[in-house]
Amino acid sequence: MQRGACLCGEVAFVVEAEVQDPIACHCRECRRQSGHFFSAVAAPKAAVRMTKEVGLAWYRASDKAARGFCRTCGSSLFWRADEGPTVMVAMGALEAPTGLRLSGHYWVEEKGSYYDISDGLPQHGRGGA
Repeated sequence: MQRGACLCGEVAFVVEAEVQDPIACHCRECRRQSGHFFSAVAAPKAAVRMTKEVGLAWYRASDKAARGFCRTCGSSLFWRADEGPTVMVAMGALEAPTGLRLSGHYWVEEKGSYYDISDGLPQHGRGGA
């Protein structure tokens, strides 16, 4: 089980399932939302239980998904596709230690020009291709 929250504490949650290692998404939308690349772990939608959601808001950046954030402090928390069983949970929102390690990079063709990816982890194009 993982516990998480936003910076101000107006949004808090638990992930009541075992999760795999997280990914880093370098797409333009994730970079704009988070300020850099977005590192997140996939969790079953049904396993993410909100314990406090006073500040929780959702923004639709596309016609297929919504991004969850805290409207009070601005913390990026979730990426949730309309279809499918999982929600991506921001690694920065989870309490340490998580016991998880980054597993790979996605949408690398859209990465920022100001950094290199040199950690030796697998690099994938759009949607993991």
